[in-house]
Amino acid sequence: MIIRRIYPLTLVLAYGMGLRAETPLTLQTAIRKAWADQAGLKAGQAMVDARRADTEVARGMRLPILTLQAQGLRTNEPMMAFGIKLNQARIGAADFNPLALNHPDPIGAYGGSAVIQQPLYAGGRITAARRAGEFLFEAEQASQSHRKQETARAVVEAYFGTQVAEQALTWVEDTRVWVQGMEDFVGARVQQGLMLESEIQRLKAVHAQVEAQKAEVIRQVRMARSGLGLLTGTGPVEGPLGTPLEPQEALAAGLSTRRGDLIAADLQAKAAREGAKAAQANLLPTVGLELGAGTLHHSWADKGNWTWAAVGLSWKVFSAPDRAKLQSARAQVQAAHEMNTFKQQQAEHEVRVAQASLLAAQAKYAAAKESILAAEESKRLRQARHREGLTPLTDVLDAEAALQGARNLLLQSLYDLRTNRAALDLATGAPIEGVTP
Repeated sequence: MIIRRIYPLTLVLAYGMGLRAETPLTLQTAIRKAWADQAGLKAGQAMVDARRADTEVARGMRLPILTLQAQGLRTNEPMMAFGIKLNQARIGAADFNPLALNHPDPIGAYGGSAVIQQPLYAGGRITAARRAGEFLFEAEQASQSHRKQETARAVVEAYFGTQVAEQALTWVEDTRVWVQGMEDFVGARVQQGLMLESEIQRLKAVHAQVEAQKAEVIRQVRMARSGLGLLTGTGPVEGPLGTPLEPQEALAAGLSTRRGDLIAADLQAKAAREGAKAAQANLLPTVGLELGAGTLHHSWADKGNWTWAAVGLSWKVFSAPDRAKLQSARAQVQAAHEMNTFKQQQAEHEVRVAQASLLAAQAKYAAAKESILAAEESKRLRQARHREGLTPLTDVLDAEAALQGARNLLLQSLYDLRTNRAALDLATGAPIEGVTP
């Protein structure tokens, strides 16, 4: 009578204080708590914020750049010394003396400048970069939405996995009490000489096995509660769980929307195309405007001022690195397109698998309910016949094993029913358990 592992979850232990809720923790509350407090989702939101900042950088490329500069210097380098005097507007005839030109005295100056640079034409790279940034930001938002749904599905698995383990613990305890009662009954009959000593030894062996099963199920309960706490951003969850494992009504399909990961893949493909446009624009000419004003002082009253305005054109007629970047960008466009197609195919496959799994779970659940009734009746009849001495103990133990198997099937089918429903919601884009952000 070995109770097999009831749910196929792999949960890690998390340390910290438990979640001590005064009221039962419902599944909907657990999902919302995971969305708000889980560190993994917080990291995902930080990625969204980073993409938003990148978008602002791209938008700012159209705006003018204002540069302010202040400087102070002292030099006797001949060209700089002559240029400083010229900028200070104090060149005199004596400054053209060859001796003064070749060996000037050290000269000091302080001043500053203000420069405004405005791009006029950049071959479309600014617009392409801005659009690529916006697409990537929207893609990260969609990815975060899908990460929340994936977390919600994991919460469903951990939440109902906890309930499955706790119900299994209740039934193991029932079995332990039943075996103890059987030991007392058979022990009394052995003392009366009505049963063999081997039967009491067999029951003691079964009792030890049940105790081992109980210890294993307790371990599963602790792991499940710890895993649920990990998902919700707390330590191991304590207290009762308020959402029943068995559905109170038929599980209806939610209103489906397009999955976040599919939206993200489509937006990433669009961003890649804009990136290729920006790479292409790097091979086109650029035109910019520059306005500036400067001043250089010898003293507060002895100074020179000047301004300038310029329009310039720059064109990389040939640039091997930029051409290589263009080829890379085009390859990324193809990769993003193929990944988008694969994501769509993968989603369709996941929908088919989830639908088939849900139908199978529903059939198993219906069969398990009938098996429970049959196993309980069989055990009752065999135990009654055993008490009359008409049935051997092995038949009663077989009936108990059959009842345990039926109970395991019921728990597994209920767990599959809830988790496969969540898997179908995730695959179709419907809110999991009806919970929306």
